[in-house]
Amino acid sequence: MQSRPHSYLFSISYFGARYKGWAPQPNQQTVQRRVERVLRHVLEHEDFSLIGASRTDAGVSCVGGFVQVFLREKVDMQTLLPLFNEHLPQDIQLNSVQEVPASFNLIQSVTQKTYRYYFANSRDFHPFASAFIVNVSGELDWEMMKEAYQLFLGRHDFKGFCKPSVNKSDYVREVLSASISTSNEFLGQFFPQEIYYFEITGTGFLHHQVRMMMSAIWQIGTGEMEIYELKLRFESPEDFEKLPPAPANGLVLWETILNNL
Repeated sequence: MQSRPHSYLFSISYFGARYKGWAPQPNQQTVQRRVERVLRHVLEHEDFSLIGASRTDAGVSCVGGFVQVFLREKVDMQTLLPLFNEHLPQDIQLNSVQEVPASFNLIQSVTQKTYRYYFANSRDFHPFASAFIVNVSGELDWEMMKEAYQLFLGRHDFKGFCKPSVNKSDYVREVLSASISTSNEFLGQFFPQEIYYFEITGTGFLHHQVRMMMSAIWQIGTGEMEIYELKLRFESPEDFEKLPPAPANGLVLWETILNNL
């Protein structure tokens, strides 16, 4: 039997610039630590546990994430939700909450994730825009970039497009869709007239995978890398130097799709 049988699922959004990612780290400010701190304050105890659907890296933001909280006693979370947000910093927000069975497994329930990476290609990029957008210098070949991201579609071994781990042997992931579109989320005098986002949806992603994909697409667009090399990185990743990941500040976990709800 679950030691904490009452389970609550929160949707969460946060701006990641001030945080060293989601997961707790020694002597570092992380999103999970801030959420736990507020839960302790509002609930007036620390007899709970929580798990996030995604472990975003330092500087990465989130629009559509989830957090599952386990408690020993049943509480009215709908009533407490405004109190949580009152005590959370303005760059973290719990959007909604619902009670779920204690048997509900958040990690196993994730079926799809969508990321967006925001970037510009501007000659007069304002520093204020750098909080949300990465500026790419040089002329970009958009047709070649499209050819590049289309190569990511389908089920592939993405070892050449991630940060490998000694504890991981399976680097196969499935990309369901990929595109580059014009953004209208950012408007104002400090933002470039043309802002773009690379959007990618998959069943799961590896560490730094989306940022390395973005880096590869830019290199194709500027002519630093040829399409044939991109293809070879799937076949023989060990023959190439690791791609530098694109900066974290442009990346947003846009949507998380769950089943079993």
